[in-house]
Amino acid sequence: MNGLLGAYVPGSSPLHRLPAGVKLAGLAVACTVLVLLGSPAALGVAAVVVAGLYALSRVSLAAAWAQVKPVRWFAVALFGMQWLFVDLQGALSTVLQVVLAVALAGLVTLTTRASAMMAALERCLSPARFVGLDPFRVSLLLSLTIRSVPVVAELATRVREAQRARGVERSVRAFAVPLVVGSLRHADALGEALSARGLDD
Repeated sequence: MNGLLGAYVPGSSPLHRLPAGVKLAGLAVACTVLVLLGSPAALGVAAVVVAGLYALSRVSLAAAWAQVKPVRWFAVALFGMQWLFVDLQGALSTVLQVVLAVALAGLVTLTTRASAMMAALERCLSPARFVGLDPFRVSLLLSLTIRSVPVVAELATRVREAQRARGVERSVRAFAVPLVVGSLRHADALGEALSARGLDD
């Protein structure tokens, strides 16, 4: 199941040894703080802290870059829109907030086994039993949702690069159709893997 849900990198760093629940709670708090930090200078300090956490985790540069690589073009587009409709400082702040939040979420994924993350989510969702929901299935759904975001973003990047190679980068159809087909294929493969593990219903 771990291969389906995340890109966990085995290790013995302090971040690897932290309980999954602590890391998820820390991620929620950190993302809230990022939203409250309004200036590029303060977010620059936050970026240094995030870089320090990655260094503490002792994951490779390639693994670290892979966490933010899928959103690089989105970040560029977001920066342009914010600069156009707000101002330069607002554009920098918004892009830094998004990229740093993605980087922190990626760090949790890299240093936490999927089974541990699901167990932590299941414990947090245990009160859902009182309204007829299965905490295990809800935690699985949340985990799959988190994992699907970078997968679809990476797929969109590959489709965009293929568009440029064919010289049809302005065609909405040439982007949307392969993206939808690729996403459906990923969902189908994921469904087959879950079915093989007895989660077909």
